[in-house]
Amino acid sequence: MNRREEPRFAVIGAGNGGCAMAAHLALMGFDVNLYNRSEKRIKPIRARGGIQLEGVEKGFARLNLVTIDIEKAIRNTDVIMVTTPATAHRAIAHNIAPHLEEGQIVVLNPGRTGGALEFRNILKTHGINKDVIIAEAQTFIYACRVIGPARAKIYGIKNVVAVAAIPAYKTMKVVEKLNVAYPQFIPASNVLETSFNNIGAIFHPAPTILNSARIETTKGDFQYYIEGISPSVTKVIEKMDEERVRVAKALGAKAITAMEWLKYTYDAEGSNLYEAIQNAKGYKGLKAPDNIYTRYIFEDVPESLVPISSIGKMVGVETPIINSVIQMACAMHDVDYWKEGRTAEKLGLVNMSPEMIYQLVTEGDVYEEGFTDEEALEGSVA
Repeated sequence: MNRREEPRFAVIGAGNGGCAMAAHLALMGFDVNLYNRSEKRIKPIRARGGIQLEGVEKGFARLNLVTIDIEKAIRNTDVIMVTTPATAHRAIAHNIAPHLEEGQIVVLNPGRTGGALEFRNILKTHGINKDVIIAEAQTFIYACRVIGPARAKIYGIKNVVAVAAIPAYKTMKVVEKLNVAYPQFIPASNVLETSFNNIGAIFHPAPTILNSARIETTKGDFQYYIEGISPSVTKVIEKMDEERVRVAKALGAKAITAMEWLKYTYDAEGSNLYEAIQNAKGYKGLKAPDNIYTRYIFEDVPESLVPISSIGKMVGVETPIINSVIQMACAMHDVDYWKEGRTAEKLGLVNMSPEMIYQLVTEGDVYEEGFTDEEALEGSVA
C-alpha cells in the first residue's frame, strides 16, 4: 500500500493500553501521535522520543508527536484511538469536539456499555455536524502494562475484537480502516451488541464487592476468579447476567450469556457457570485488586451497570440484582454512581421506544445527514 494511503493514528491516553497501542502501531510503521492529559506521565516518553516495547512485540517505537495538547494530537490524523478508562470518555468528548476534522474516525477501546452513544450525544450537544464516525470496540485488543518510564509490555494480543460504529451502516468503513493495522477487528451488528456483550459488567463489580473484606484484609492476595467467585457469588453473577441479557433482548440486540462468552473466549465449559469459571485457564493465577477503590467498581459500575439499569427501566425490564450491586457500590465508595453514571438521558435515549433506539444505532437519526438510502443499505452489516 502506498504510504499516503496508510491511516495516521492519534492515541488518546498514555496509560497501560495507550502506551502499548502507540508503541505497537509505531513499530508497525504507522505515524502515531500520543496524547495525555498530564505532563508527568508523558515527560519520559517525550525525552526519549518514543517507547521501548517488550513482550510479544519488541523494539523501540519512535512516535511522531507526544503532547498534552489534544488539538495538536488529532490534527491531520485519520483514526483517533481512545484508550482511557470509560470514566474519562465524557471529558474527552467535550475537549475533542471543537477540533474534529472531516472524515476522522474515533474508536473507544473499549466503549464499555453505551460509550459510543454517549460520545455521539455529546458531540451533538456541541453542534458538531462534520462527517466524523464514532465507534466502539467490545474489548481492548491487548493484555498489557506500563513497566517503567517510557517502557511498556504486551503480554498478549486478542485474535478477534468486535467493533461497531454508530450508525451501523458505517461500521465497515471503520473495519476497513482499522484492518490496515489490525486484522483482528471484525464487524459487530451494531453498538448495542458491543455494549451489551461487555462481560466486565458482570464479572467485575459483584465479586469485588462481595469479596471486599477479603480484599481489604489480604490486600488482594488471592485468586480473584478462582477463589473469589464461589458458588454463592456465582448465583449473584448469574442473576445479573440474566438481567443484562433481558435488557439487550428488549432492544433487539444479540447478547451472549456469560457461559457462552467463557466458551467463546477461553474454551471453558462446565455443567454450570461456577464450573466454567473454574475451568477457564486464562483466570488461573490472576490476583484480586489490592483495594476496593478499583476500576472494577469506579469504572464498571457507572459506565457499565448504570446504563443497563437505566435503559432497562426505560424499556420496562426490571434489574433488581444489578440495582443492588450499584447501591452497594455507592455506599462503599460514598459516591452517587446513579448520578455520575451513563443514564439513558446522557446516552440521548430518553423517551425512545426500543424500536426507535434500534433505528438510531442502525440507521442514525432516520438516516445520517449526507447519506442516501442506498449508501446506508450498502454499508449495513446484518
